[in-house]
Amino acid sequence: MTALEYRLSDRMESTTGVVAMSGIQALMRLILDQTRVDKADGLNTAGVIAGYRGSPVGGMDQAYEDDEAILKAANIEFISGVNEDLGATIVWGSQQISLEKSAKYDGVLGMWYGKGPGIDRSGDAIRHANISGVHPKGGVLAVTGDDPFCKSSTIASASEWAMADLAMPALYPGTVQEVLDFGRYGYELSRYSGAWVGFKIHSNVADGYSTVNTELDRFSVVRPEFEYAGKPFEPRQSVTLIAPFSMEVEADMFGPR
Repeated sequence: MTALEYRLSDRMESTTGVVAMSGIQALMRLILDQTRVDKADGLNTAGVIAGYRGSPVGGMDQAYEDDEAILKAANIEFISGVNEDLGATIVWGSQQISLEKSAKYDGVLGMWYGKGPGIDRSGDAIRHANISGVHPKGGVLAVTGDDPFCKSSTIASASEWAMADLAMPALYPGTVQEVLDFGRYGYELSRYSGAWVGFKIHSNVADGYSTVNTELDRFSVVRPEFEYAGKPFEPRQSVTLIAPFSMEVEADMFGPR
């Protein structure tokens, strides 16, 4: 490919060779790539991105709008949250697809985003969503933008401890390429474990710009065998934390009032 043949849309559309993009654009690309991999595996998946803007992930809305037609064609929607908590609740809901008899998709990929203080304030929503589990053909990445240099923050942030407290495994990409690669691993890990997966984005990575390899088969994912109580481990979703199922649990425990 010569420079004259290159189009800006190649950063999302090309599945061969090398393209250039920012760390924030790579977050859009990785959820798109996961739907492509799912399609090759016979799955019809969609995606939803919701959260609250704040540097270094403040450009999420603009990145989506720049390639909106391509992302919408892959059934990936962006919902701007009023705050981080509501964004987390939207993503939580995306994993309850099995409760919808009219569901059009096999699963929905969720992506929550917020900066370091955002994951701090959204602990209640994220904790409940994580305990509820993810859909086995969906999965969630909790993208947390950390600004240790206080480039646009009042205090430095490092969200690993918050992720650990919320019982989320954490991935920490150090380059734009690793945003794409670790993101794919993250969705597979989320499905395998049944948990939200923390995805720490450093300001240098979010604001960085790099060439990346777009080959979908550049690596393969192997699911390790794991047994719990003598049986193959299989994560299960719980719907007892949301209405109307929570009311049924209360009735079972305390009887009619």
